[in-house]
Amino acid sequence: MPYDDSVPPTRRARPLLAAAALAALCLTTITGCGGSPDTAEGKGADASASPPASASTSPSASAAPEASPTASLPQGPLTGRTVVIDPGHNPRNREHTKEINEQVDIGTGRKECDTTGTSTDDGYAEARFTLDVSHRLRELLQAQGARVLLTHDDDRPFGPCIDERARIGNEAKADAVVSVHADGSAVGNRGFHVILPAAVKGGGADTSKIVKSSADLGARIAGHFVRTTGSAPSNYIGGGTGLDTRDDLGGLNLSTVPKVFVECGNMRDPKDAALLTDARWRQKAAQGMADGIAAHLKG
Repeated sequence: MPYDDSVPPTRRARPLLAAAALAALCLTTITGCGGSPDTAEGKGADASASPPASASTSPSASAAPEASPTASLPQGPLTGRTVVIDPGHNPRNREHTKEINEQVDIGTGRKECDTTGTSTDDGYAEARFTLDVSHRLRELLQAQGARVLLTHDDDRPFGPCIDERARIGNEAKADAVVSVHADGSAVGNRGFHVILPAAVKGGGADTSKIVKSSADLGARIAGHFVRTTGSAPSNYIGGGTGLDTRDDLGGLNLSTVPKVFVECGNMRDPKDAALLTDARWRQKAAQGMADGIAAHLKG
């Protein structure tokens, strides 16, 4: 949803290299990458008044087991690689509005520490969705030998703030960081998109060394996400490519390692919401991201 903040993004041009990378991947691995030409952007309200997710909207019994990040890992194609997964928002942010509204430095300005995220009309919160998918993604990557860290695991009262989320990936010297989200747009706006860091330099932000690698990571995730989930790229952001570039997100601006945000769908659209609340589809979403990350790391 609002990623680092609740302010709707302004239109920004996507890097040509990102679009080209996705186009090449579509030609070699998937069909149907075109999406809708409708690029009208819209953002829904946050979920500060939404009730917690219920068992009926988020079947916990089918969630993937939560393996410990310190557990003995199998040897595999990702052995020796570190991936940081950043579950968007925190289920208890809504109980700490004062703290999450505190401004933090994002290098080119100041933004709120965090936001509550969005929810489906039935009250399935984005923060619950992102944790579930992140657990599934962690298990898939660990099965390939990767060392996987989460920026949080529903183990703190709020946050972490957007600057800390970036710092966790930087200090881990991650080979890739993926921030998992779901959007809160208007009904009829459907599909996923991957947000890439723009070329930003100012204050404590300098993305010059990660723009190209992040674009490759994002394009590979987008391609595999289409193939694995069957979902089309967003029909309202990204011009049908499934890729969008932003320069106002602290989680990207402050990163010194390859990083992208994945908006898995629109929680406010009934058809997308039906997918996002389906445990089987969430497993496919995690698989698509895992396959994209692995493809990026293998080069």
